[in-house]
Amino acid sequence: MLQLAVSTNAETFERICEPLAARGIETGHLQAKQRSINLTDDVPTDRFDVGFVFPGRLMEGTAINTLQTLPWVNSREDVLTSRNKGGVIAALSAADIPVPKSVMISNPVDETVVTEAVVDLSFPVVVKPNSATRGVGVAKAADMDSLLGIVDYLNLIHDYRATGDKSYLIQEFLPAARDYRVMVVGGECVGGVERRLPEELADGRWKHNVHRGAEARGLELPAGHRRLAERVAAELGIPYLGVDLLETDGRLVVNETNARPTIDAASKYDDGFYDRLAEVIKRTAEDS
Repeated sequence: MLQLAVSTNAETFERICEPLAARGIETGHLQAKQRSINLTDDVPTDRFDVGFVFPGRLMEGTAINTLQTLPWVNSREDVLTSRNKGGVIAALSAADIPVPKSVMISNPVDETVVTEAVVDLSFPVVVKPNSATRGVGVAKAADMDSLLGIVDYLNLIHDYRATGDKSYLIQEFLPAARDYRVMVVGGECVGGVERRLPEELADGRWKHNVHRGAEARGLELPAGHRRLAERVAAELGIPYLGVDLLETDGRLVVNETNARPTIDAASKYDDGFYDRLAEVIKRTAEDS
């Protein structure tokens, strides 16, 4: 059987083991964090043929990958591309793919830079770290005072010399938007989910991250949503990609992408989802 290295042992790992085994792929955990890594004498005890997604801990992942020399379905470059929210927005906008109106701020800047940057945006606006995930640090500012208050906190974080990414985004807020996570594998949309807050959490809240209590519900995606997600994956050149879409007032925009998306229950995707996934994994191994 083909040996697949997966750097996470959480939900995705648990869900893919059995379906991939039925398709000739044995899944193993390649631990990339909370361990020691012998950089000079280490001989890997686990041998793999191909990696699934490059480890999110890029420093550790680079060291481990040098020892393992694996081809990856999603490479280090793919992970870096998707993690840079501002870079993704700029690339998609240049390709005429609809995205929210957005500006990137690179600290340190004077307060006037922030106020001038949002002249063409209407309040409320969304402020988000450029490279965080799971909705961490995302806030909504109702007015200029609120925005500058949020920026004050970001400035405190960015003042710390060890902070690597000192940029953040300010984007238009899309009220009452439906939130979709669309999965694209090997350039083909294989289904997706709509993320909603349960009724007991919905009052006064607007973020739909599953890690913040939202529920992911499978649905039949409209053809336009599927084509848009496929365009995004093709533009970024990422084989296995989660594409986050927001829909409101007749607009459908790409909000973010995720090159390390969690795989949900197979029932929430198209028939043949694991066939397609296995095909891409095997092709990656063969092309190396």
